[in-house]
Amino acid sequence: MDNNELLKTADGAALAYLGDCVFEMWVREKLLRSGITNTGALNEESHKYVTAKSQSAAFHRIVSLLTEDEMAYFKRGRNSTHLSGARSASGAEYRTATGFESLCAALYLEGAQERLKELLEKAYNV
Repeated sequence: MDNNELLKTADGAALAYLGDCVFEMWVREKLLRSGITNTGALNEESHKYVTAKSQSAAFHRIVSLLTEDEMAYFKRGRNSTHLSGARSASGAEYRTATGFESLCAALYLEGAQERLKELLEKAYNV
């Protein structure tokens, strides 16, 4: 299955599954490039980015910048019926974070890495 077909057929939870990895890769690269080399410190610092609370807050910083298509990808993840919950976030934060991860996956599958990087940098004030 090619990227376009996957993007059209994957449900929101499946996109979020991939988007979690895409986002985690961005965070890890960002932290390594910042000069942190100790794995314990890297892991501790990454928790500031990868929690549902943090992702939800990040999404709210970029929502006004999203195109209609990008917002549709976000909504596909947010409205997924296959979601569990996070212990450290409200249901709304968890759903928003899932939508944020779906958006990350969609941009990745579209090959829009520059747009993804732009949005993530604005979301986290980098």
